[in-house]
Amino acid sequence: MDLKIYDTSRRQKMTFEPRVVGKVGLYVCGPTVYDRIHIGNARPIVVFDVFARLLRTLYGDVTYVRNITDIDDKINARAKERGIDIRDLTETTVARFREDCAELKCAPPDVEPRATETIPEMIAHIEKLIDNGHAYALDDGHVLFHVPSWRDYGKFANKDRDEQISGARVDVASYKRDPADFVLWKPSDAETPGWPSPWCEKGRPGWHIECSAMSEKYLGPDFDIHGGGIDLVFPHHQNEIAQSCCAHAEGARDDRFARYWMHNGYLMSEGEKMSKSLGNFYTVAELLEEFPGEALRLVILQAHYRQPLDFSKDKCREAKAALDRLYRLKQAALATGAQAVQDDAVHAALMDDMNTPLALAKLHELNDGVTSGEGAARFLGALDLLGIAVDDPEIWFKGGSDGPSAEEVESLIEARKAAKASKNFAEADRIRDDLKDRGVVLEDKPGGITEWRRA
Repeated sequence: MDLKIYDTSRRQKMTFEPRVVGKVGLYVCGPTVYDRIHIGNARPIVVFDVFARLLRTLYGDVTYVRNITDIDDKINARAKERGIDIRDLTETTVARFREDCAELKCAPPDVEPRATETIPEMIAHIEKLIDNGHAYALDDGHVLFHVPSWRDYGKFANKDRDEQISGARVDVASYKRDPADFVLWKPSDAETPGWPSPWCEKGRPGWHIECSAMSEKYLGPDFDIHGGGIDLVFPHHQNEIAQSCCAHAEGARDDRFARYWMHNGYLMSEGEKMSKSLGNFYTVAELLEEFPGEALRLVILQAHYRQPLDFSKDKCREAKAALDRLYRLKQAALATGAQAVQDDAVHAALMDDMNTPLALAKLHELNDGVTSGEGAARFLGALDLLGIAVDDPEIWFKGGSDGPSAEEVESLIEARKAAKASKNFAEADRIRDDLKDRGVVLEDKPGGITEWRRA
């Protein structure tokens, strides 16, 4: 069965064919590390984690690259606002980002490059653009890409001339040769990070050039799939394409840069796009105080990745209940001694442009067969592919976020044992009933052992 993906550049579903047989390069735009990610930022992280899992079932050599933008004006402003060193801010934010990804059960990418570690490649890339007549340097240290120099600019994003200027969200500065031109390099003042370059003693890259340099460094000048959120189509991905195509000799690249482009849809909140600028968002960290990360992951996968998803806490509660059921089924499947194998129906759903709602529906069709060896194996394989219910069921039921903590439960069990030892059975029963009311079931076993689980 062929892998089908919707290619943004062609605006249709395509059969995926890797550039090199058996080998796939995937690049996805990662976070700008000035603050905790919100649940909208988490959507591409989860979507492309599942996609990478799918690719690994098909190809022997998959390289998944997701960058970290650790030099940006938002970072500079946030560090100044907090009165802390920029490096301290980025290091702390990167660590917290990785913690959030782990809670969402997302595996780390194969390569996680940082913009600050790729400055020489950016400078070399900009020099190629100048040499090829697609960029120009100013005496003050600015270097800009000249949009009219490339006839295909705007084709990818389907933007005409007026839309290019109004949608670029950049100043129409007097030093530009054209209003749509965008910055590749800019000078830094004494308080702003910077690096030496041919154009000024101290400067820093524009945002767009970072991904062009990092993707080429780790995947080469011509790779398979570029992914990200739909909000990045213009100007960011359009500018990436322009920079990357124009940095190479005429005819060496097509007008798409990557061979396929995948974009996930917006997350909505009460009908509006969820974003930090609107203030209608939840950070992943805030949600993790109420819900397990797998519940957030399941909510994201319940909608097709290209469609808008209206996020709510009610959906998180429903997902938590669904995961309780899946973990019960996993317990039964593991008890058979079965080893995970691929389920064809779930796999086929993902092969059709990552249809996760259909994949989840096919997963639920496996529920009744988890006590047989074959059914259990297919059920476990489907969970692995989707990255849900991946923990040990005992850990899930004892470590849930609802009710008393595991430490409190263990302490109360010890208190109950002490009450029974002193023949205070009324107190022992009270502790048991209190825990039951709080969602914890005790099971007394031979030898004075008490096991517990969340109801």
